[in-house]
Amino acid sequence: MMKKLVPPVVIALLFALFWFSGAYDYLNPAEIVDRKEQFQQAVNQNPFLAVLIFSMIYTSVVALSLPFASLLTMTAGFLFGLVTGTLIVVASATFGATIIFTVAKTSMGQVLKEKAGKLYQKIEADMRENAVGYLLFLRLVPLFPFFLVNIVPAFFNIKTKTYIWTTAFGIFPGTLIYVNVGRSLGQVDNPADLVSGDLVLSMGLLGCVALVPVIYKKWKGYVRVKS
Repeated sequence: MMKKLVPPVVIALLFALFWFSGAYDYLNPAEIVDRKEQFQQAVNQNPFLAVLIFSMIYTSVVALSLPFASLLTMTAGFLFGLVTGTLIVVASATFGATIIFTVAKTSMGQVLKEKAGKLYQKIEADMRENAVGYLLFLRLVPLFPFFLVNIVPAFFNIKTKTYIWTTAFGIFPGTLIYVNVGRSLGQVDNPADLVSGDLVLSMGLLGCVALVPVIYKKWKGYVRVKS
């Protein structure tokens, strides 16, 4: 019983931390652009503390499913650089996603199973067989809301270990792109201007590659049945 209460309590604490820290007031493009020199100075003065605070804010945003992850990812680029910024974002996003995944797994999964019945069992069997391919596809293709991708795998008994490594690996290419783009934040008036159609297309193609093993398995099964 106590184990089931831990994830919701963590979510509540993260929400309280996020709200009372005043971070919400700074999470908009105009505010970040206006204060970018102030933020950069704070990082230069105390880099360890800056990394810690940024990581906690990013983890909270992901765990609470708040719509600021892309903005924060680009902000990491100009604050910490390509390598450090990417590692911070991947670690924080994976941790935050694992928190909300655990909450969904403990409190919502059973409800979905009961309502879906045989359909759930069929989908679950397919997910179990091709879990890695599907999870990587969901992470690499920016067609689905990030918070939804964090929760859905919890409904299908995906192992936490598999979820963690596919999340970290799957978000790495997109994170690298966004962080690299964010390094130019100081040269634009609005961070939203940094997102282009070419960037989304590139990430979509990366996601399609992740589905190749799944498609191949399906094709082999189809050929075997036909013959």
